[in-house]
Amino acid sequence: MSSSPTDPTRPGPVERLASAGHEQLLVSRGRRTGAHTIVAVHSTALGPALGGCRVWRYPDLGAAIDDALRLSAAMTLKAAVAGLPLGGGKAVVRLPDGAGPEPGVEREALLRDLADAVNLLGGRYITAEDVGTTSADMAFLAGFTDHVVGRPAAGGGSGDPGEFTAAGVLAAMRACAEAVYGVPDLAGRSVAIVGLGSVGADLARRLGAAGAELRLCDVDQAKRALAGELGAAWIEDPAGAHAAEVDILAPCALGGLLDARRVEELRCRIVCGAANNQLDDDARADRLAARGILYAPDFIVNAGGLINVALELTGYDLGLATRRAADIEGVLGRVLLRAREAGQTPLAAARELAADRLAAPGLRRAGGPGVGLGPDAASSELYAQSSSTA
Repeated sequence: MSSSPTDPTRPGPVERLASAGHEQLLVSRGRRTGAHTIVAVHSTALGPALGGCRVWRYPDLGAAIDDALRLSAAMTLKAAVAGLPLGGGKAVVRLPDGAGPEPGVEREALLRDLADAVNLLGGRYITAEDVGTTSADMAFLAGFTDHVVGRPAAGGGSGDPGEFTAAGVLAAMRACAEAVYGVPDLAGRSVAIVGLGSVGADLARRLGAAGAELRLCDVDQAKRALAGELGAAWIEDPAGAHAAEVDILAPCALGGLLDARRVEELRCRIVCGAANNQLDDDARADRLAARGILYAPDFIVNAGGLINVALELTGYDLGLATRRAADIEGVLGRVLLRAREAGQTPLAAARELAADRLAAPGLRRAGGPGVGLGPDAASSELYAQSSSTA
């Protein structure tokens, strides 16, 4: 739970911005709705900052700012390791007090306030779909800002990125299975999926088709129907789902699941899921390694959605998006190999790769580990200097 906004021990927004290394933080109050929109631009070293917009209920404005700062920093890592010529950013809309995840204010007014905030940054930030927003919202936003991707396919966009995120998670699981069990095949592997939103549900279907033994969980008991559809076991207690005795745990809900207590309660060999910021502190990666649990860095695992919408900037190609989501298997495999050879955690190895890319944004690293998802150099002038080993 967030601290009180009047808590004297809590750093202010300026201090939090500086400590996280962000370039810019915009906090605006919508003139139509009064809702606050926060846009955090973490880095534009590789290109404009791209990241989704989250519409959510936060206990206070500080909590919303913290979320935007945390999520935007992860987007920088995601784009860098994926070899995309993009930076990291995130927008967060804090719903007015008393509102739920579905806005009590008029939806279009809320989105127009968001468009105003995005336009203030003049293209340094490009928005997209995230928790609480949809591809239909992106289509509406496109009428008020040019800085948006993720519109429905029927409207010339790439559609819902969830299926590409799920495809990338499946590919990452194959890399993890090969690292731990010696083969990438997921048939017969037990997998617990915590969170059955669009990504988690799609992932469950893909894993079911691959022959995995599924255990599913969501705070919404209506999602239990999916377990019946797939012949999967249902985990009754969401609070204890992380402790399921399985080969692979897939956190696919909101972040921060793996805190000090839950890390000790895990009974899996692999953690590989779609949620952003799964560790409440990077130090948890060391403890997971000490316990013999392979943690796949989430900003590699869930990059499929970003890869998909990024292609809208040069002319969308469904086949290319599909291939690059599948390429996450090879990218993560190279990160895991580098980590083993260097005696590092996968998180440390992945962060080093991102730092290398950010330090030399114009260099091609053909064959270098951790790159290979970026578009072909010939595809567009925008991508002319992006890394590519695909």
